[in-house]
Amino acid sequence: MNAAVPVGLQARNRRLATRLNGRLPEPLYAREFLREGVLKRVVGLTIEAVGCEMPLGANARIETHAGDWVDAEVVGFAGDRTFLMPSTEVQGLLPNARVVPMAGEGLVAVGEALLGRVIDGEGVPLDGRGELRLDAAVKLTGTPINPLQREPIHQSLDVGVRAINALIPIGRGQRVGLFAGSGVGKSTLLGMMTRYTSADVVVVGLIGERGREVRDFVENTLGQMGLNRAVVVATPADRPPLARLHGAYRATAIAEYFRDQGKNVLLLMDSLTRFAQAQREIGLSVGEPPTTRGYPPSVFARLPQLVERAGNGSMGQGSITAFYTVLTEGDDVHEPISDASRAILDGHVVLSRAVAEGGRYPAIDVEASVSRVVTDITDAKWRTRIAEVRQLMAAYSSHKDLIAIGAYQKGSDPRVDEALRRWPALMRFLGQDVNDAADIASSRAALDELLAREV
Repeated sequence: MNAAVPVGLQARNRRLATRLNGRLPEPLYAREFLREGVLKRVVGLTIEAVGCEMPLGANARIETHAGDWVDAEVVGFAGDRTFLMPSTEVQGLLPNARVVPMAGEGLVAVGEALLGRVIDGEGVPLDGRGELRLDAAVKLTGTPINPLQREPIHQSLDVGVRAINALIPIGRGQRVGLFAGSGVGKSTLLGMMTRYTSADVVVVGLIGERGREVRDFVENTLGQMGLNRAVVVATPADRPPLARLHGAYRATAIAEYFRDQGKNVLLLMDSLTRFAQAQREIGLSVGEPPTTRGYPPSVFARLPQLVERAGNGSMGQGSITAFYTVLTEGDDVHEPISDASRAILDGHVVLSRAVAEGGRYPAIDVEASVSRVVTDITDAKWRTRIAEVRQLMAAYSSHKDLIAIGAYQKGSDPRVDEALRRWPALMRFLGQDVNDAADIASSRAALDELLAREV
């Protein structure tokens, strides 16, 4: 480089050349964020410290009066004050307690030994089966994949549920929302998919659920057969909001690890709503303004950051097919988190309370459900069959009230007449016992038989 060029301009040119070459530049001046601080204020979930320098997302430990430590993470700062959020219980904190920054970035220990285990959001085993010995580590927040390098979705994934396999086909690498109110069979459906799916590995994230449901899901819904090839990450509702966020991130990071090993992964997260509620608690605690129904803007930024980590990997890698449950408060499918989730997912399966009350399980509302990749993974004949069933169900639904009171006159509408004739067989087709599996081949055969049968 010409010696006449000022040193500062030379440095700027070098940084510009580095950016143009597609590499991130090294910092001009390195800083060590390891200065200790002291605790000044604790209000609700927010911890304020002064004297320490830490970047957003950094980890720290706060000393208690008994000499123990409380783990925390930097979530904001203002002036000389650093705001932290605890990931463990905050009992025993005193004014002017030491706040010690932890070196290094957040990493998740991973490995084949995770299969068959139940851990919490910090990676601590919950199943009483001893310490985990893991030989690799990945970033808690993941590494973004260039969208143009992702493998396209072109293969179906067998989830073992006839109604989904036949009428709402799911592709490997698809992100799907499971929209449901309370008590309509959401956890049971997740358990069926866990046991019967054709995926190589299943990662289950139980985020913000009741503690009783964690054991019930692992022992009864999932069962030993499902647990053998699964990893369960459980952060119940009584854990701090940061721990619930970490549970979702850890489950996704584990799924990313197995995907990068070339495996086809099924990620089941129950629920995306609890994840959003945890971020709402954090955002409001550090002073974010509430917007729609009390959710601050950071919630709607975090949702796509989490969901976009799933999907197919780069060419030659595996896939993450993800099901995120979305709780519809009061069965309102248009509340803010439901609306935001539908916009960023590749499809949705709706569980209906009316269907569940009618005694049909899984209580899938086929008319309200959609797979956005159906044209990429099905042939023309299959799509025609799906359209025929949807038309029959729509014709029946539009005249349901007249049929119920006996006011419909046969012969008024040929499509409704056909729907009435096929309705009992269609209801049997959509229902499925929790102990029965239905692969894609048998589901398609049953669909063809249903529509070909003379009635």
